[in-house]
Amino acid sequence: MTPGLLDPVLLQTDFPDLRLHASGKVRDVYAIGDQQLLFVATDRISAFDYILATGIPHKGCVLSQISFFWFDFLADIVPNHLITADVDQYPPAVRKYADQLRGRSMLVERAEMFPVECVVRGYVSGSAWKEYKATGQVCGISLPANLKESDALPEPMFTPATKAATGHDENISFAAMCQIVGTETASHLRDLTLRVYKKAAAYARQRGIIIADTKFEFGRTAKGITLADEVLTPDSSRFWPADKYSPGRSQESYDKQYVRDYLEQIRWNKHPPAPALPPDVARHTSEKYLEAYFQLTGRRLDV
Repeated sequence: MTPGLLDPVLLQTDFPDLRLHASGKVRDVYAIGDQQLLFVATDRISAFDYILATGIPHKGCVLSQISFFWFDFLADIVPNHLITADVDQYPPAVRKYADQLRGRSMLVERAEMFPVECVVRGYVSGSAWKEYKATGQVCGISLPANLKESDALPEPMFTPATKAATGHDENISFAAMCQIVGTETASHLRDLTLRVYKKAAAYARQRGIIIADTKFEFGRTAKGITLADEVLTPDSSRFWPADKYSPGRSQESYDKQYVRDYLEQIRWNKHPPAPALPPDVARHTSEKYLEAYFQLTGRRLDV
């Protein structure tokens, strides 16, 4: 058993001296003055659009550390919003919470975010597979006939989506994205997304992970168009073990699929309240996240 897997999880943040800017399914964001934000990744996990009653040990740390790795790896393609993840470099008002923030937080530049998700798909899976079976298309783009589930696409596809505060994001056409952000910006974001995905996917494949699809968020800062939020994590991406990849079926994954499978097994009706997870399900899911970090970086997370 990985050491520390039964440690307490961080489900809620509580920093009375800081101003909460936003709270999502996984992250809490605090405003630090007018120009900076503090991102804190909790151990919360959501499935079927609901936050579950049980957290996943170390999940927030894994998501943060993977994002830091990718920010550095992709810096030659696109700037990112990270200022520092070293809690000793945080402002004094924040440093007092160092024990809770260490390893799972980052101080970032505030960006003017684009109101779209930049989704890229390298394989036909998940909702894309369902749409392809029904229409032969994915997000309005026609694909070759006779593709099998989880097949690699001829070329990675850019399939943008609108951001949803709750529930699922909604897929949109590239033309619709152009209407939202402008044609020039939309084209730049599409090209940037594909460049980032191709570089990351090629590296991950060498490390034994297939990145089947992922989504990015971009904003504007003084650096220009800037990569923001989490990047290429098991929460924002579909990670498959390359040595177990076999087209024609759904794939094993490094993400929360184990949790989804458990919830389907107990026949949860997908209405609140969301159920708690047994300790073994939480532990196994934690191990999946930790293994993803090790596979990508070659390092064990110190937990």
